[in-house]
Amino acid sequence: MKQVQQNYRSGELKVTEVPAPVVGDGEILVATRVSLISAGTERQLIELAKSSLVGKAAARPDLVRRVLANVRREGVRPTLDKVFAKLDTPIPLGYSLVGEVIGIGRGVYGHSLGDRVACAGAGLANHAEINATPKNLTVSVPPGVDDEDASFVTLGAIALQGVRLAAPTLGETMVVMGLGLIGLLTTQILKASGCRVIGYDPKPERAALAKVLGADVAVSDSLPGVVANRTGGFGADAVIVTASSKSSEPVNTAAEISRMKGRVVVVGLVGLTIDRDAFYKRELELKLSMSYGPGRGDPAYEIAGRDYPLPYVRWTEQRNMSAVLGLIEEGKVTPKKYVTHRFPIADAEKAYELMQSGAPHLAMLLTYPGDVSRATRPPEAQPARATKGELGVSFIGMGNYARSVLLPKARGAECVRLESVVTKTGISAGHAKDKFGFARAATDPAAAIDDPATDAVFIATRHDTHASLAARALRAGKHVFCEKPLAIERAGLGDCIEAARHAAGILTVGFNRRFAPLLVAARQALEPRSGPLMMLYRVNAGVIAPESWIQREEGGGRILGEVCHFVDALTYMCGALPVEVQAVSAAGRPDAVSAIVKFADGSAGTIVYTSLGDPGAPKEYVEAFADGRVIRLDDYIGLTVDAGGRRKATKGAQDKGQAQLVAAFLAAARGRGPAPIPLAEIEAVSFATLAIEEALRSP
Repeated sequence: MKQVQQNYRSGELKVTEVPAPVVGDGEILVATRVSLISAGTERQLIELAKSSLVGKAAARPDLVRRVLANVRREGVRPTLDKVFAKLDTPIPLGYSLVGEVIGIGRGVYGHSLGDRVACAGAGLANHAEINATPKNLTVSVPPGVDDEDASFVTLGAIALQGVRLAAPTLGETMVVMGLGLIGLLTTQILKASGCRVIGYDPKPERAALAKVLGADVAVSDSLPGVVANRTGGFGADAVIVTASSKSSEPVNTAAEISRMKGRVVVVGLVGLTIDRDAFYKRELELKLSMSYGPGRGDPAYEIAGRDYPLPYVRWTEQRNMSAVLGLIEEGKVTPKKYVTHRFPIADAEKAYELMQSGAPHLAMLLTYPGDVSRATRPPEAQPARATKGELGVSFIGMGNYARSVLLPKARGAECVRLESVVTKTGISAGHAKDKFGFARAATDPAAAIDDPATDAVFIATRHDTHASLAARALRAGKHVFCEKPLAIERAGLGDCIEAARHAAGILTVGFNRRFAPLLVAARQALEPRSGPLMMLYRVNAGVIAPESWIQREEGGGRILGEVCHFVDALTYMCGALPVEVQAVSAAGRPDAVSAIVKFADGSAGTIVYTSLGDPGAPKEYVEAFADGRVIRLDDYIGLTVDAGGRRKATKGAQDKGQAQLVAAFLAAARGRGPAPIPLAEIEAVSFATLAIEEALRSP
């Protein structure tokens, strides 16, 4: 299918052919009819993408701070690899469309195949022939609303949410500053609410259009005088700022033209250096609008599909979307009158060229041919490129870790042939195919699992899919490298282990610490020994935002997602299986944990995993004691061995064993070595990690 994409590193924008998405749980598959180019928002994205690295850093100082923290924790080279891998990934454009339902995922009700729907969401409702959109960002289109009007649904919801925050009452005088698309929609919604509306935009043609669309007054200069004249000198009851400017002048002008105890609502992206005196002397109320409405930015609402109860949250973003379509059906909002240009999706690049040229334009629409069979047709499979001795390798999932760590190690190995790359979105799959040389790109895991040219599959998807995908691939006869954790619940883990026991292929999990050269040396330094080990593994894990996918259901949380690494490292150190665990967490901090693991040979290990420390301090520290010997491993950079009154210290570049693990897996897949990690250890470590999580949830 065709989709608009932009490279965030180079700024290149193009229409490209990518695989169509597949519908997931809680999603609706939509064949797009019309999508709206939001000139303001999309121009900002394009300009940011085209800026230099310095310009990008200046625009996102929050990300710069995260990068610097990562440099302190992991070093310069690994951090740069991750940053450039992220920058090089193309981004989709678009976030407002109308189309036809062609697929319905589990857990979706109220829609049928063939229904017309309007969809919202950056990265979800894209300029693409086919989109898979979450159910809470999809609404039915009333029969009286045509496709072009319905394509404004997202911008309409943004405008409506700003109006709701302004809380207009019948007869009030409202000012709309900035008469772009959202400003014009705001003007018409306010008129539908029974308000007197004064519009302002420095472009006279925008002001003239607002007057045609219903504004009582619309001007391009002398705004304070006009407001004073229209309100008898009292000032506006409320001002909604829909302008886009780095300057703080719009918000301060809004204060100056407001009445005593008036309201100022900021919808557009403007400077917020406030002139305190103007706000203070009028005792003004200042609000920043939350985009489409309540639910915006909440993954539980937008992605997981958990609606807010109507009696407590009357107007969510989805309900705002429906309300806007209702106003359009009644003829009170007429967005099609804003349209100045229409382009077929194949010519989308011309639309963006016009937008950046400075030529007059307002709303621009992309139209789609409606040939669903062509858009959803899988790309033609290239003939197998098998060469004697080569190993066909496919990837399911191509996130930052897979791109920056796993794939380079696999590509650099001898006699590896890249077959299929599968990701959630066609845009990322297509990019990975072209950049790294895969034979095929797809959005359905079956493209890799059922591919006869694929011998080995790397699984690097969200954690909740690991077990099922690994089990499917094993039963299909593939060798499987599954990123950790192998599973986030017992049933899935049991099924995967059962599949591995009867599989022709091998199963490996991304427990790379046991392949780190310094941990290997530490184990050797403790051998031979006559008794058990006493071990400590301390992890200064840092903080992850609560809204991170790792903290949600698909991630399973930090304990399942990362502590499995350290259980495995201790298992490797003592060479015995874990048989018993105990765990406690700090009050109110589920990611500050102390776990005790007992092993079959009598060894014991304590894992202290905490988010409470300084993220600038080293992340991992290991101590082990046995037979009068002490080893200390400092963040996989330094190893100290004390034995017989003598000390031996070793230092080097940080190496956590990723390359060695991938090499061992590929060698085993070719039959040139044993499975990198015995299945019994994978099983015991994974069940022990689940037991730690369960212990933390038990009274």
